[in-house]
Formats: sequence, C-alpha cells, structure tokens
Amino acid sequence: MSDFGFRMWGTRCNMNALGHLTEIPREEYMTPGHLACQGCGAALAMRLLLKGLGPDTVLVVPACCWSVINGPWHATAVAVPFLHTAFAAAASTAAGVRAAFAIRGVRASVVAWAGDGGTFDIGLQALSGAAERGSSDLYVCYDNEAYMNTGIQRSSATPWGAWTMTTPVPAVKRRPKKPILDIMAAHRIPYAATASVGHPEDLIAKVRRARAREGTRFLHILAPCPPGWRILPEQTLHLARLAVETRLFPLVEVEDGARLRITVMPRGERSVREYLAGQGRFQHLAADEIAAIQSAVEAAWAALLARAARPGNGGEPAGHAGNDTRT
Repeated sequence: MSDFGFRMWGTRCNMNALGHLTEIPREEYMTPGHLACQGCGAALAMRLLLKGLGPDTVLVVPACCWSVINGPWHATAVAVPFLHTAFAAAASTAAGVRAAFAIRGVRASVVAWAGDGGTFDIGLQALSGAAERGSSDLYVCYDNEAYMNTGIQRSSATPWGAWTMTTPVPAVKRRPKKPILDIMAAHRIPYAATASVGHPEDLIAKVRRARAREGTRFLHILAPCPPGWRILPEQTLHLARLAVETRLFPLVEVEDGARLRITVMPRGERSVREYLAGQGRFQHLAADEIAAIQSAVEAAWAALLARAARPGNGGEPAGHAGNDTRT
C-alpha cells in the first residue's frame, strides 16, 4: 500500500510525542470515491479527525474545498452528519447546533471544519466571538495556505514569498503568515494546538485531548495542496513532515492560553531551503530571500523554546520526533 494510506486498513500503534500510545483506529468514517484531488492533504486530515472523534460527530462546514470534496447529496463521502453553512458562519452555526443539541439532550461532538480562508480571514470574527463566549465546540482549520477551492488566491495564511494566482511573480506575497494559534491562545481558550497530516499519531492524540475538554477548542492542521503548492501528489506527506522538521510549522499545544508544550521535537538541523525547493510556488525565490526566511524561522523557534522552558509554564518539550521515525 502506498505511503499515503499509512497502512491504516489495519490498526497501527505508535508511541507519540505526547508520551503515550496512540492507536490509529481500524474504523473508517470516510468512504472511497470522494471528490478531492490526488494527494489532497485536506482529505487525509478529515479522515484522521473522524478516526479520532468517532461516529458521534456532526460537521459544520462553510465554503471551502470540503464543500466540494464531500460530494453532492445523497452520495456523500463522510459517514456523519454534514451541515453546509455560509463562509463566515462556521463557528456561530456550530454554536447554534450545540445549543440545540443541549436542549434536546443529544450528546455529540460538534465540529466547525473550515479552510484557512474561512478561518484566518472571512470567518475570524465569528470564531473570535465563539471563543470569547466560551462556546463548547471544536473548531478545526485545515490549512492549505490559500483559497484553493476558488483557484489558488492568497489568504492571510499564505507564507511570505509564495506565488499564488493573486500574487504572481514578481508581485509575490510580502506579508508573513498570520499567527492564528497565538490569536486563539490570546482568547485564553482551554485548548489550542497545531498538527500535521504527516504526523498522524500526534494529530489523533490532539483530537482526543480536545474532545475531552470543555469550552472552545481549536486545532490548526497543516494540509498540503498539490495543485496550489505546485507539487506532485506523492509529495504531500513528505512536505507535511518536512515543514515540521525544518521548524517552519512547529507542533505544539497550548492549554488555557498559557501553558505551551512542543509535542514533536525536530531531529537535527534541516534547512528551510530543502522544504522550499520541493514546491513550485517558491521556485522564484532568490538566495537572499531564502536566507531571510531561514533567519525568521530560527528566531521564531528560539522564542518558542524559551516560552516552552519558561518557569511555571509546565510545557517543557515532550521528547523528539524519534517517536515517529518514518521518513
């Protein structure tokens, strides 16, 4: 079986970086025949999310790739209720569903599932409002770093220097990626975390930890997009892991807006050049621009290590990626 499947048709156990065994369940809540592109990171992210949550889940989905991926009624790709909503309204709609369930005594995980455009940009107001109210929902952003469903337009999640259809060479994006995890942690919500489809055990463990908490919970999942990143489908998992190894996308969790822990510690010193070189959207970058990205990553990583080790934080780094040794 290809690497893309992670051999998930059988149960797989591995010691994850949170320090305990995580089992990838045999059960499938996503069917073959969905409408995603080959190698779609967002499709794999959904598959892993549902494995972590189980069948008692309701998805609230605004306009995004997953509005299409799930397919037309009645032949949908997921085996749980799937509610389409307006682009800006994922968090508020999820809060309404949860409130209705509370009145009716229905126990289920209500999940707002949105792309980076519907999270970082168009849906941020509703998300911030839900977090401020303490709405007891799980909000998951699958981040493919642009508006991919509508033709690869830049979002505020698009990295500095990236090509998109609205930031063509030489007028590429010259603003940094919005720090969405910091924004959500600043709301002092009970649980916020980053995850990558390249580290499935870590992702499922965080889904389960989020499910066990009350109040607003937020997961930010890196989900490479082959057409938008200008990569081959078989590069999806490699780049999802390399983003972590090069420290461009650290895997962390933040509890109550304060206690931060690094859950996967990168092995060795891998250059961001290796990550950027594999993607067509960065092929135009000059050596000095790549060096500037490397310097920014190193500064951000040093600040993250310092925060994790801060006395009283309780968030010392939790091991290293040797817990998940696939390359």
